[in-house]
Order: sequence, then structure tokens, then C-alpha cells
Amino acid sequence: MKYVRLGSSDLEVSRVCLGTMTWGVQNNQQDADQQLELAQYYGVNFIDTAEMYAIPPNKNTYGKTESIIGNYLRANPTRRDNLVIASKIAGPGLSYIRGGSEISSTTVKQAVDDSLTRLQTDYIDLYQLHWPNYTSPHFAKHWPNDIAYTQFNAEQEKEKIHDILTGLADCVKAGKIRYCGLSDDTPWGIMQYLKLAEQHNLPKIVSIQNEFSLLHTKDWPYLVETCVHEDIAYLPWSPLATGLLTGKYLNGARPEGSRWTLMQRHGLFRDTEQTHMAVQAFVDIAKKHQLAPAQLALAWVNQVEGVTSTIIGATSVEQLTENIEAFDLKLSAEVLSDITSWLKTYHQPF
Repeated sequence: MKYVRLGSSDLEVSRVCLGTMTWGVQNNQQDADQQLELAQYYGVNFIDTAEMYAIPPNKNTYGKTESIIGNYLRANPTRRDNLVIASKIAGPGLSYIRGGSEISSTTVKQAVDDSLTRLQTDYIDLYQLHWPNYTSPHFAKHWPNDIAYTQFNAEQEKEKIHDILTGLADCVKAGKIRYCGLSDDTPWGIMQYLKLAEQHNLPKIVSIQNEFSLLHTKDWPYLVETCVHEDIAYLPWSPLATGLLTGKYLNGARPEGSRWTLMQRHGLFRDTEQTHMAVQAFVDIAKKHQLAPAQLALAWVNQVEGVTSTIIGATSVEQLTENIEAFDLKLSAEVLSDITSWLKTYHQPF
């Protein structure tokens, strides 16, 4: 396993980050324990979760994933210091989480305390904002005119960001969190957090996690450029595009227990005719080079300039093993050439 510094922090994290959102719905405590043991066997030290998990989110599964991780840490107390644990505060819109309120200094401090209780730990290494208070161009909102930027009150949002940073600062000073990060945000958002932190001597954002895969490359190059030049760790989530790039949903298939058989908060917006055409062509490339589609997709993300650590998930130890081992693959020039040609043909299919 290779390790890299997490942005401008002093944390060294594995190039593979274990995502946990299936724990509490598709996976139980025993499954999670097995995945944690296997991941650590391979050298994975970076674990990502969120107060909102398990997925799909609802009031009955809220906090379950953190509680499962907490149970593991309680049973294995010597493991805590060797793990980099990241969690996230939910943004606005979920009525069962603090009444659906926006993120603020007050809600940050409340959410951190609640997560610490569930995780059964004294500190969180990386605490992230799951999505911003303002509408960002994620979850199928990236098409022209989907967001009315000319109607956006930037000064008001900057005031809110400053308030959030003061809450994060209080948590850092109290030793409850070590570093702060973003999720599902934009270059503009990153720069506001950086500028306000510098102006007011508040914690610097060290990372951002956004959706990024062969089917969804919109963060390249502009957001990734911002991350590289500002020393922000870039953490892709859903590198398999919710399982699409494995090929398992081709021809209308819905394998039992798979994610697409569950209710999705934002709907199956990735389920388009163009997407399935792209996936079929991608699977054909993988077969041509005698590679498993999932491993090819993960290895490609891993080699993208600016990627720090890729967040992967699995519902079985067999899947997790295959996914982790993909990061040992070195893709040939021929494979990369075929993928580049494919990307130009099937750019942004959803």
C-alpha cells in the first residue's frame, strides 16, 4: 500500500480510503468488522463515514454506520491510533437531522459531539461538510442554467462560511477534530474557505471529496487544479459510478441486494441510455485487455494527476479484495490510449 500526505495536514493516509455507507443497511456489524480487518491487512488506514449514513438515508438508518464503527473501536481499542477516521456533517434538507437546518457554527459543534458519541472515540481526524448550504453543481445539477448563479448572494454565503469556520475552530481547539474538509463543493467554495480562514486565523480546509469516475470527470481540470495549487487533498467518491462500471447493470439487470434495488435519495439519474452505451463499450475495453472492469475503472482513477486517495466501498470481502488489489495495477500505454479514445466518445453521459 502506498501512502500520501492529506493535503496540508500532517496526516499520512493510504491511497485507498474505505467507504462505509453500506454498513447498517446492506451490511451488518459482522460484515463491517470483516471489512475493517481485511482493509487493515492490506494497509488501508483511512476510513470515511458520515452522520447521515447508512445509505439510502432515512431517519431509521441515521447514525447507524458511525455506531457500527464505534462498536469496532470499542472492541479493538489499540487500533484507533493507527486509523485516520473521517466523518461528515449533513447539509440542509433532511428534516430528521436537526430539523433540516443549514450548517452553522452551532450545528457543527452539536454534530461533532453526536458523532464522537456514536464513534466511541475522543477525536475525529478529518471532519467534513457533506454538502454546502448553497446549491452546488453535483447530483445532476451540472448542466447549463441548472443553477441561477446571477441570483446567488455571494456575500451572504461568505458570512455563513465564516460562521461555520468559527464552529470548526472551536472543535479543533477542544481537541475534538484535527482537520477540516469539504465534500460536494466547488472551486469557488474552496477558495472562500481558504481566504476566510487566512483572514481570520481559522482552520484551513485540507481536503475535498467529490464524485469522480470514468463516467463523471467534470472536476477535471478546474477543481483538481485548484486542489493541487492550494494543497487540498482530492478524494474521489463513487469511482465505480454506483457500480455501473462493473457492468452489473447492463441490459436492465438489477442484481439482488445491489444498490440500484434500493431507494435513492436523488433518484437513478445516472441511469441513461448514453450511460449504458458507454458502460458496454468500457466493458469491451476491459475484456480486450483481460482486466476486470471494476479494477480497470479504479486503477484509472488512481493514476489521475491530483488524486490523493480514492474512496471505495463494497458489500462483501470478495468485492473489497478485488477493489483494493486494483490499486496495484499499472495500466499500459495501450490501455490508457483506449480509455482516452473512449472518454472522447462517451464524455459525461449523465
